Amino acid sequence: MKPEETIDFPIRWAWHKISRLYNIEAQKHGFTMSIGYVLLNIDRDKGTPSTKLGPLMGMESRSLTRTLKSMEDLGFIERKPDEFDKRKVRIFLTDLGEKKRKISRDTVLRFNDAVHSALTDKELNQMLSTMNKINHLLDNEDIFQLETETLKAH
Repeated sequence: MKPEETIDFPIRWAWHKISRLYNIEAQKHGFTMSIGYVLLNIDRDKGTPSTKLGPLMGMESRSLTRTLKSMEDLGFIERKPDEFDKRKVRIFLTDLGEKKRKISRDTVLRFNDAVHSALTDKELNQMLSTMNKINHLLDNEDIFQLETETLKAH
Protein backbone atom coordinates (compact mmCIF):
# COMPACT_ATOMS: atom_id res chain seq x y z
CA MET A 1 0.00 0.00 0.00
CA LYS A 2 1.32 3.40 -0.95
CA PRO A 3 1.19 6.24 1.61
CA GLU A 4 -1.19 8.14 -0.68
CA GLU A 5 -3.64 5.25 -0.42
CA THR A 6 -3.93 5.41 3.38
CA ILE A 7 -6.58 7.43 5.16
CA ASP A 8 -4.17 9.22 7.46
CA PHE A 9 -1.82 10.44 4.70
CA PRO A 10 -4.02 13.23 3.25
CA ILE A 11 -5.06 14.31 6.74
CA ARG A 12 -1.46 14.48 7.94
CA TRP A 13 -0.33 16.12 4.70
CA ALA A 14 -3.03 18.80 4.89
CA TRP A 15 -2.44 19.42 8.62
CA HIS A 16 1.32 19.76 8.03
CA LYS A 17 0.67 22.41 5.38
CA ILE A 18 -1.91 24.23 7.53
CA SER A 19 0.41 24.14 10.52
CA ARG A 20 3.32 25.48 8.47
CA LEU A 21 1.12 28.23 7.03
CA TYR A 22 -0.06 29.28 10.51
CA ASN A 23 3.47 29.16 11.94
CA ILE A 24 4.87 31.30 9.13
CA GLU A 25 2.13 33.87 9.72
CA ALA A 26 2.59 33.78 13.52
CA GLN A 27 6.38 34.18 13.21
CA LYS A 28 5.83 37.43 11.32
CA HIS A 29 4.27 38.72 14.54
CA GLY A 30 6.70 37.19 17.05
CA PHE A 31 4.90 34.05 18.20
CA THR A 32 3.97 30.49 17.18
CA MET A 33 0.85 28.70 16.06
CA SER A 34 0.61 27.00 19.47
CA ILE A 35 0.66 30.36 21.21
CA GLY A 36 -1.97 31.67 18.79
CA TYR A 37 -4.18 28.69 19.54
CA VAL A 38 -3.92 29.30 23.29
CA LEU A 39 -4.69 33.00 22.79
CA LEU A 40 -7.90 32.06 20.98
CA ASN A 41 -8.99 29.77 23.83
CA ILE A 42 -8.59 32.17 26.75
CA ASP A 43 -11.83 33.74 27.96
CA ARG A 44 -11.29 37.43 27.37
CA ASP A 45 -13.54 38.57 30.22
CA LYS A 46 -13.24 35.99 33.00
CA GLY A 47 -9.86 34.50 32.15
CA THR A 48 -9.47 30.74 31.94
CA PRO A 49 -8.28 28.35 34.63
CA SER A 50 -4.95 26.94 33.53
CA THR A 51 -6.24 23.44 34.31
CA LYS A 52 -9.03 23.86 31.72
CA LEU A 53 -6.81 24.98 28.83
CA GLY A 54 -5.10 21.63 28.18
CA PRO A 55 -8.28 19.57 27.82
CA LEU A 56 -9.95 22.40 25.89
CA MET A 57 -7.21 22.29 23.26
CA GLY A 58 -6.09 18.67 23.44
CA MET A 59 -2.60 19.66 24.64
CA GLU A 60 -0.45 17.66 27.03
CA SER A 61 0.11 19.48 30.32
CA ARG A 62 3.90 19.63 29.81
CA SER A 63 3.53 21.28 26.40
CA LEU A 64 0.93 23.66 27.75
CA THR A 65 3.14 24.59 30.72
CA ARG A 66 6.02 25.48 28.38
CA THR A 67 3.71 27.43 26.07
CA LEU A 68 2.17 29.38 28.96
CA LYS A 69 5.65 30.17 30.32
CA SER A 70 6.70 31.50 26.90
CA MET A 71 3.51 33.53 26.64
CA GLU A 72 4.10 35.02 30.08
CA ASP A 73 7.73 35.85 29.18
CA LEU A 74 6.51 37.55 25.98
CA GLY A 75 3.97 39.57 27.96
CA PHE A 76 0.90 38.03 26.27
CA ILE A 77 -0.71 36.67 29.44
CA GLU A 78 -0.75 37.13 33.16
CA ARG A 79 -1.68 34.66 35.87
CA LYS A 80 -4.01 35.74 38.65
CA PRO A 81 -5.48 33.83 41.60
CA ASP A 82 -9.10 32.86 41.11
CA GLU A 83 -11.45 35.38 42.71
CA PHE A 84 -13.39 32.69 44.60
CA ASP A 85 -10.90 29.87 45.04
CA LYS A 86 -7.37 31.15 45.75
CA ARG A 87 -5.95 27.66 45.07
CA LYS A 88 -6.79 28.06 41.38
CA VAL A 89 -4.97 30.24 38.88
CA ARG A 90 -6.68 31.97 35.97
CA ILE A 91 -4.94 33.02 32.79
CA PHE A 92 -5.79 36.49 31.44
CA LEU A 93 -4.73 38.21 28.25
CA THR A 94 -2.66 41.37 28.57
CA ASP A 95 -3.19 44.28 26.16
CA LEU A 96 -0.39 42.85 24.02
CA GLY A 97 -2.02 39.40 24.25
CA GLU A 98 -5.29 40.91 23.00
CA LYS A 99 -3.45 42.35 19.97
CA LYS A 100 -1.81 38.99 19.23
CA ARG A 101 -5.18 37.25 19.69
CA LYS A 102 -6.67 39.52 17.03
CA ILE A 103 -3.86 38.56 14.64
CA SER A 104 -4.53 34.86 15.35
CA ARG A 105 -8.25 35.27 14.87
CA ASP A 106 -7.81 37.19 11.61
CA THR A 107 -5.42 34.51 10.33
CA VAL A 108 -7.90 31.71 11.07
CA LEU A 109 -10.71 33.69 9.45
CA ARG A 110 -8.61 34.31 6.32
CA PHE A 111 -7.85 30.59 6.08
CA ASN A 112 -11.55 29.75 6.56
CA ASP A 113 -12.51 32.25 3.84
CA ALA A 114 -9.99 30.66 1.45
CA VAL A 115 -11.38 27.18 2.12
CA HIS A 116 -14.98 28.41 1.80
CA SER A 117 -14.18 29.98 -1.55
CA ALA A 118 -12.52 26.77 -2.82
CA LEU A 119 -15.27 24.35 -1.73
CA THR A 120 -18.99 24.25 -2.32
CA ASP A 121 -21.23 24.23 0.75
CA LYS A 122 -21.96 20.55 0.06
CA GLU A 123 -18.25 19.67 -0.13
CA LEU A 124 -17.48 21.60 3.04
CA ASN A 125 -20.37 19.96 4.92
CA GLN A 126 -19.26 16.51 3.72
CA MET A 127 -15.68 17.17 4.81
CA LEU A 128 -16.75 18.41 8.25
CA SER A 129 -19.15 15.50 8.69
CA THR A 130 -16.43 13.03 7.72
CA MET A 131 -13.90 14.61 10.10
CA ASN A 132 -16.47 14.51 12.92
CA LYS A 133 -17.04 10.81 12.27
CA ILE A 134 -13.29 10.13 12.26
CA ASN A 135 -12.88 12.09 15.51
CA HIS A 136 -15.74 10.15 17.06
CA LEU A 137 -14.04 6.90 16.02
CA LEU A 138 -10.74 8.14 17.47
CA ASP A 139 -12.42 8.97 20.78
CA ASN A 140 -12.53 5.20 21.24
CA GLU A 141 -9.02 4.74 22.63
CA ASP A 142 -9.29 0.97 22.17
CA ILE A 143 -9.46 1.29 18.36
CA PHE A 144 -6.34 -0.86 17.82
CA GLN A 145 -7.27 -3.27 20.62
CA LEU A 146 -10.65 -3.87 18.96
CA GLU A 147 -8.92 -4.51 15.64
CA THR A 148 -6.52 -6.98 17.26
CA GLU A 149 -9.40 -8.85 18.92
CA THR A 150 -11.29 -8.97 15.61
CA LEU A 151 -8.24 -10.42 13.83
CA LYS A 152 -7.74 -13.05 16.54
CA ALA A 153 -11.38 -14.11 16.25
CA HIS A 154 -10.97 -14.84 12.55
